[in-house]
Amino acid sequence: QVQLVESGGGLVQAGGSLRLSCVASGRTFSSYNMDWSRQAPGTEREFVAGFRWRGWSSINYADSVKGRFTVSRDSAKNTLYLQMNSLKAEDTAIYYCCLSSGGQSYWGQGTQVTVSS
Repeated sequence: QVQLVESGGGLVQAGGSLRLSCVASGRTFSSYNMDWSRQAPGTEREFVAGFRWRGWSSINYADSVKGRFTVSRDSAKNTLYLQMNSLKAEDTAIYYCCLSSGGQSYWGQGTQVTVSS
């Protein structure tokens, strides 16, 4: 069974930075997608950034975070990071990590990010 554990959320002032981590355990995959998404109160969950591994990596971002957020991976630690800079009040949400492979998806419990203006 795959487990994902997010961490790194917290309260930060607008313009500040946070780095989220998502540690995966339980299985290894030769190809997979790992995405960061977020959900603010009263809204639907939205895609933030995605990391694709097919023997090579590709990364994409939602327009709302391009130039401010950066995804990276430490394969030795089975960890995906989301570096968030120049945070805005509208970035406030619960951030989730999701791993998808072979038609199955696994989600973490989420980590709260609150940006005060």
